[in-house]
Amino acid sequence: MQPLFLRTTLRAIETRALAAGLPLMERAGLAIAQFTHERTDLERRILVLAGPGHNGGDALVAAAELTELNHAVDLLCWGAETRSDTARVAYEQFLANGGRLLTALPRYANWQMAIDGLFGIGLNRPLQGDWLSLIERINTCDLPVLAIDLPSGLCSDTGQILGAAIQANWTLSFIGLKPGLFTLQGRDHAGEIYLDTLGLTSENLAGANAQLVNQMPATIARLRRPRHAHKGMFGDVGVIGGGLGMVGAPLLAGRAALLLGAGRVWVSALAAGAPAYDPLMPELMFAPVDQLLEPDNLAALVLGPGLGTEDVAVEALRQALAGAVPLVLDADALNLLAAHKPLARQLTKRRAPAILTPHPLEAARLLGCDTATIQADRLQATAELVKRYKACVVLKGAGSIVSDGKQTYLNASGSPALSSPGQGDVLAGMIAALLAQGLSAIEAAQLGVYLHGRAGDVAEQTGTGPIGHTASETAQFARRLLNQAVLAL
Repeated sequence: MQPLFLRTTLRAIETRALAAGLPLMERAGLAIAQFTHERTDLERRILVLAGPGHNGGDALVAAAELTELNHAVDLLCWGAETRSDTARVAYEQFLANGGRLLTALPRYANWQMAIDGLFGIGLNRPLQGDWLSLIERINTCDLPVLAIDLPSGLCSDTGQILGAAIQANWTLSFIGLKPGLFTLQGRDHAGEIYLDTLGLTSENLAGANAQLVNQMPATIARLRRPRHAHKGMFGDVGVIGGGLGMVGAPLLAGRAALLLGAGRVWVSALAAGAPAYDPLMPELMFAPVDQLLEPDNLAALVLGPGLGTEDVAVEALRQALAGAVPLVLDADALNLLAAHKPLARQLTKRRAPAILTPHPLEAARLLGCDTATIQADRLQATAELVKRYKACVVLKGAGSIVSDGKQTYLNASGSPALSSPGQGDVLAGMIAALLAQGLSAIEAAQLGVYLHGRAGDVAEQTGTGPIGHTASETAQFARRLLNQAVLAL
């Protein structure tokens, strides 16, 4: 895992480093130049875009250093040379070395690469006018682009596009990684992401706002099984859902729970005449709702997949909240919480763990706002959900966020292969299986989300995605990934 920093935290770190005399701009410029030098030749020109802020100063240092390395460089600059003595000296060095200063982008050019130093973390409003046109022009040039710190136009905290954003092939991020690179639209604009801390130590970088989960969490070590293992050691999972026309949803969750290692799995579908047998996975057992709601019967209970919002669903949720079994609440269980304040109050008074797994629309219902508000600041929305419902929360989407108020994680795995029906049901079943095997709520949610995302990644790599990949396949891939990781310990 790697730490993630919000804008205000980064500014404080940067201020302390500058006060200590660290030459951050020189180090950033040299890193950019070296990165570019390793990916270009001396035969074709390089375009450097230097905006009016500190990112522009970094770009000027890089432009000067590239001319020192005998690269032919074109510079389009908007006053960055006046930002600091370092930027001014670099600008003068660039011109003295024969760098070419542009006043506008020519209609036709043959650059081999562009360096985007237009805007950094300080941008906090949508771009307009000439800035908007410039970014749109760069994005249509079919030109490899290196973004300095983050693509210009991307909000560093939220991953929102502020009017327009550079479509980068690489992003060289400085000091610390930004949440916006990994959530919402950030992943589509940042390209390959690299980090250079500019020589700051872990002591300098204290106070991270979240952690990026970009590898298998260490909690998998707790899932190793002894030779004397038997099914009674790995917890029973219940799944309640399956209203009229939605019986497949709890089956998907139940199958995923079995594949991820639950000892036994019981399913209860609310629809009249629902099957009591799964021919694709006959290991699943079926039981009436009341049996699954009895105290101490289960190690974890999933409630919500295809549940519906009828009175029987409301009563099932009320009883589940009154019990002491760890809960994974998904889909219609979340909609019921949003619609029935007594149920929400019941959740907040609960002592046993609960995990809420909303997608943005469900999160909006839970907070009484619209989806755009949720997506405008996914970290803040997650924090508000945790605070309001006193539960561990998984806010699903590109860069899913997992938080219990004490620990916050942003998930780096996942692909468009997961944009298919039933994926949320599978994720809920996976998390429940991990809960049943002894992981805490935050541990089960973090590992479940990462495994689910990695299954989507593997789907793309092996050709079952991104188009047409199914939720059932995701559970199969996730099982294989989990076993490979555990056996490699």
